[in-house]
Amino acid sequence: MHEDLLTIGAFAARSRLSPKALRLYDRLGLLAPAHVDEASGYRYYRADQVGRARTVALLRRLDMPLARIAEVVEAGESDGVRASALLADYWAGVEERIAAQRTLADYLRGRLSGRSSEMYGKFVVETVDVPEQVLITETRHTLADELPAWITASLGRLEEAAKRCGGATGAPFVVYHAEVSQESDGPAEACLPVADAAAAQAWAQGRGRAGETRVRVEPARRLAYTRITKAQVAHPQILAAFEAVEAWTAQQGLEQDGPCREVYFADWGAAGPQDPVCDVAFPVK
Repeated sequence: MHEDLLTIGAFAARSRLSPKALRLYDRLGLLAPAHVDEASGYRYYRADQVGRARTVALLRRLDMPLARIAEVVEAGESDGVRASALLADYWAGVEERIAAQRTLADYLRGRLSGRSSEMYGKFVVETVDVPEQVLITETRHTLADELPAWITASLGRLEEAAKRCGGATGAPFVVYHAEVSQESDGPAEACLPVADAAAAQAWAQGRGRAGETRVRVEPARRLAYTRITKAQVAHPQILAAFEAVEAWTAQQGLEQDGPCREVYFADWGAAGPQDPVCDVAFPVK
């Protein structure tokens, strides 16, 4: 054995990791010892492994999963720019989750304290008149945890179909014909306004009943709406926005005139947690 190898205890002291953690990281392939004595099973490390060990320790302080740490440190051995990008991508996800949790905590504090009116006051509610529109749509029964993935996929399919229907003429939106929660499955209807009604009918006929697609004409409507951020879109915190619009509608002496909806006007992938991305709306009269 080379004299410059460190015992696990000495290496643990230098790397600021416990011997128990070093054994775990060895089993996971994160940080293998340079030498293991066949007779005693003692682990020995090289001094130049300290940098990798300290990086692992720091990444763990970010609560990064071990599999992600392995990906980052492996990239760091040969491509520091890629390793940095992997870390940035992970941290963006953390910030998005924290923003959503902060919004949820605010929502729950309002509910638990009985200060619903104060909670609703955070939302600015306005009205807008929307003209008659030809819509291509896709409908599905879905629960709340499946909803985000379905919305992304269905609107993507509709945006592709719109190219054959004269192009999109407005923002995509999702109509909730009944409650969508962990117990209730809607249905929800993804909608996209298009320019060419005849081409839209031909597209729908070609699809048959695949994906429950159809074409329909949405009559001119007045919408009461509030604009929310990406962090506020997550369920159940988005419920506060819907309730705020309902409360405002009642205060104004208006009646709901159709099912509620979410209108998406921003690039979801490029938006940050606090960027406005969606209008929560109710048709009113």
